[in-house]
This record gives sequence, structure tokens and C-alpha cells, in this order.
Amino acid sequence: MRSGVPENAGELRKIWGAFRASRVLMTANHYRLFDHLSTPRSAKNLAEILQTDPRATEILLDAVTGLGLLVKKHGRYSNSDMAMQFLVKGKPYYQGDIISHADALWKNWSGLDQVVKTGKPCRRERDHEAFIMGMHNLASMKAGKILRLVGLTGVRNALDLGGGPGTYAIEMAKRGVNVTLFDSPETIDVAEKIIGNHGKLGIRLVGGDFMVDDIGKGYDLVFVSQILHAYSVAENQKLLRKCRQSLSKGGRVAVQEFYIHRERTHPLQGALFSVNMLVNTESGRCYSPEEIKSWLSKAKLEDIRERFCDDSVLISATRK
Repeated sequence: MRSGVPENAGELRKIWGAFRASRVLMTANHYRLFDHLSTPRSAKNLAEILQTDPRATEILLDAVTGLGLLVKKHGRYSNSDMAMQFLVKGKPYYQGDIISHADALWKNWSGLDQVVKTGKPCRRERDHEAFIMGMHNLASMKAGKILRLVGLTGVRNALDLGGGPGTYAIEMAKRGVNVTLFDSPETIDVAEKIIGNHGKLGIRLVGGDFMVDDIGKGYDLVFVSQILHAYSVAENQKLLRKCRQSLSKGGRVAVQEFYIHRERTHPLQGALFSVNMLVNTESGRCYSPEEIKSWLSKAKLEDIRERFCDDSVLISATRK
């Protein structure tokens, strides 16, 4: 403590002020600044291109530079290496779609006070295509690693349940697996465009409600990636029983979810993602590995195994 001021006061300021950097990035992404700054430009020139206010544009550019996403030299701005890699549309690991989705979440999270009072979600903004494309942004960086951990040896027929953009289905199909991608009809419309960019992979697309509709049978693998957090305990138990019934003898269910400790307070990313589910769903949250393993056991699946990959936990179980 110096001069009577606690030294950790700055840590609190970092927490309440964190929104400012996020909002600057979202606005920069909204105006597609990074697409225009592969070559250096002045603030005035960029404002003319974007048809934005020159003073406001310059202040925004300076802040984005302060974040380390731009380089300013002789009054001209250009992308940093990070921006060139992740924020220019068309790059292999482009992340602009998930940032656009975060922009929609911003509006929903702004209703958190009321959500906590009522327990009901706040859906002020919804951009389904940005959400699905954002999932593709994230999955494209780790799909190969995740599927190596899942293991595809002996897998001929697989179901990518709630597979969103089809990123994992594409990787499985490239490895010779016959894949069925099952998701809502509006999601399948987006996935069809993404999959079409990869040539003829023979992925079977099925639109429906996997909680209600038939999901098929005879699968060697049912991949359940990042969907359990959107549903209640009872719904997830029902879904995993359904997955077991769809497996061939010896087939596996593999669940990928964001990791959260059994106390559900850490890591922070998991605890905050539970808030995201509170804001956006009727009954979802992050579930601990212990909870997921108990559901798999109740579904009469055996040989339950747990692995970790970055911020995800992978849990697999077998139908004997």
C-alpha cells in the first residue's frame, strides 16, 4: 500500500474497464478497417473510403494501434502481424465472424441485470449466420488437433451432432470417414456453403431438431461438440441416451465442451461462458467433466475417458 491507496486497486480497474478494448475491436471489425489496411493509409484517406467522420476515425485508429493491432508510422496506419493473420477476410484463420457474433452478444449481455432478476434470457440481437461462421473461425484453428485426440481409427461412419458449420465434418471426411452432419435447417444452409468450398466430400446434411427427430443409427462415432452447454441437465441426459442408441456395437460418443472445474468458479473463461448461456438460453451453462461423465455412465456407456486440449475437455465413452 502506498500513500494509503491499496496496490490492487488497479486490478479492479482492469476488470471494470475491460469493455473498452473489446468495443474498440468490435467497431474496427464492423467497419472492416483491417481489410483496408493491408497497405498503409492515413486516417483521412480511410475515412473517405469508409465514409466516416475523420476525427472519429483517427481516434479509433490510434486506439486500435494502442491495442497492438495496427502500426502507425509517419501518420499512416497499417495492419500488425496479428491483424494480418486473423482480421483480414479471406485469411485461413480469419476471426472476424466470431467478433461480429461478439458484437451481437454485447447487446444481449447489456440486459444481464434483468436476466439475473427474472432468470430469463435476453435476446436483443441475433445474427445466426455470424454465429455459425464464428464457430467455423474458432474450430478451424483446432479441428485437426481435436480429432487426433478423439481418434478416427476404425471409424467408417460418423455423426457430427449439432455440427454447426461443418468444420469437424470436413476434417473427418478428408480422412475417409462417411459423415452425417445433423443440425437445424438454418444452420445446414450455412454449413452447405462452407462445405461446398472444399469440393465434393460426400458429407450428408440433415436438418432437424436432434432433441426430437431421429438421428439415425449404425454410427461408429457420434461427435457431440460444444452443444451440451446450451441445454439443461435433463435434456443432456436424454440426448446422450439417444446417442448411445444410434451407435453400432463398439461405437463411441465423444463430447467436446469448454472446461470448468466442479466448483464452477474457474477457470474464469468457463465461469464467464456460463453467464453467456444464462443470457442467451433458457437452461444452459458450462458443465464440469464430472457431470458429463455421470451422464455417460447413466446412458450405459462404458470405458469413459477424459482428455484436455487448450480450453476444452474431451470425454469419450463406448457402447460395449
